[in-house]
Amino acid sequence: MQSSGHRQRDTEQHQPLLSADDDPEAGAGPLCPPADQDSLWFIQDGCGIVCGVMTWLLVLYADFVVNLVMLLPNKSLWYSVINGALFNFLVVMALASHLRAMLSDPGAVPKGNATKEYMDSLQLKPGEVIYKCPKCCSIKPQRAHHCSICKRCIRKMDHHCPWVNNCMYIALISVYALCLSFLQFYSCVNDQWNECTDFSPPVAVMLMIFLCLEAFLFLTFTVVMFGTQIQSICNDETEIERLKNEKPTWERRVRWEGMKAVFGGPPSILWFNPFTGLRLRRLLMTRTTRHSGVEFSV
Repeated sequence: MQSSGHRQRDTEQHQPLLSADDDPEAGAGPLCPPADQDSLWFIQDGCGIVCGVMTWLLVLYADFVVNLVMLLPNKSLWYSVINGALFNFLVVMALASHLRAMLSDPGAVPKGNATKEYMDSLQLKPGEVIYKCPKCCSIKPQRAHHCSICKRCIRKMDHHCPWVNNCMYIALISVYALCLSFLQFYSCVNDQWNECTDFSPPVAVMLMIFLCLEAFLFLTFTVVMFGTQIQSICNDETEIERLKNEKPTWERRVRWEGMKAVFGGPPSILWFNPFTGLRLRRLLMTRTTRHSGVEFSV
């Protein structure tokens, strides 16, 4: 298609117009306006919904076993109160992080903006090439890839994970649950089982064994995922770019600059707060609702 002296190409491998140094959150220029941070994002994907529900059920199961099987029957009040407060705090932070991740725009490129009228309004220089995704009819910025689940092009897409969760808090919960389980087993072995739990010994043992298996699997998975994501951030390279062996056409960020760009600023305790930047009142007062097939935003 010829339009105002510039060319448009339908392609997946691209070297787009948008610079690598442009920050989508701060405004990525006219080709790709920043995502609406006051909108809810939810992908109506069956596998993702099932995995999300399973994640919550497994975390709540761990909370049930820790509180009702281990802590409440304990003879030491301070032991129960302190460990219960810490463990439940981590549970709340993990579930809040999971919910925030599921309902946050991952950096979606506006759908259907590759129209003649829109490109004419960009006032591009003659001979400049812009790249269009043929699947979602979007002008693709640099390092964007099309997600077949979201049906959208996503900036710096790494992979679409149905097990969306916060690695750090889940890893901490897993370690904490394993430690409490070992302490509980040790206490019950040296004491009478009937006196260290309100459940029958066979039931208590089965519940704690399943909790240990769950905690070990979650710990292994989240530590591995956390390590790979930190490596990707430090190398300024997504998993898709690594697998496709794409040659970088952008200026790589040094390791610390990459960390600050991903976490939203210099080191701060806010890095660990899933409620940072959440404007709930504005979200609830938003009246416009958009529907576009596989996702909705409010």
